[in-house]
Amino acid sequence: MDQHLPGKDASRRPIKARGNALVQRIAAALARSPLTPNAISVLSIVFAAAGAAALLWLPPWGAWLCALGIQLRLLCNLFDGMVAVEGGRSTPTGALYNEVPDRVADSLLLVALGYAAGLSWAGWLAALLAASTAYIRTLGGALGQAQDFRGPMAKQHRMVLMTSACVLVPFEAMAAGSRYALAVAVLAIALGALVTCATRLRVIARRLEATP
Repeated sequence: MDQHLPGKDASRRPIKARGNALVQRIAAALARSPLTPNAISVLSIVFAAAGAAALLWLPPWGAWLCALGIQLRLLCNLFDGMVAVEGGRSTPTGALYNEVPDRVADSLLLVALGYAAGLSWAGWLAALLAASTAYIRTLGGALGQAQDFRGPMAKQHRMVLMTSACVLVPFEAMAAGSRYALAVAVLAIALGALVTCATRLRVIARRLEATP
């Protein structure tokens, strides 16, 4: 999700799609609409919750609805910041809406992924570690550093992997009646998020040690 406050470029996740002409036109239209950046942020939770519910309660084809929900959630994450920063509609509470809905959306999707895979513990672990990657990133910012969005399992990587697994699920279910794609995804996300936490902590420590 983008930072909602102008002048905080170092705290904004680098997203290539911001330079896309169509994306910029949509963002400009949203900026002219009554929809606020904070409302767009909250809407990401709605899409994540709908996707999680579809994955759990409409197997196996609900996995495709979950994949759609993930992409709509990511679009909210893109447009909330563009409307706030490029559209000049930032708010004093933007920093809160920048982070909190993201953590809720992540947890809804990852916990649901764990239960759908039959590995509920892995879903909770993935959600905890995903939140930890964000905590470490913002901790670096609080210590005066540029926020570090590196992976190997940052938000966009988690969502790409989960989307891919959801797309495969119906085919796997028809062919073998199994759900290995979901299991592999949730375990890979948990492990990758753990490595991401360690990587970001190591970079923060190195920068602090190099500070005069």
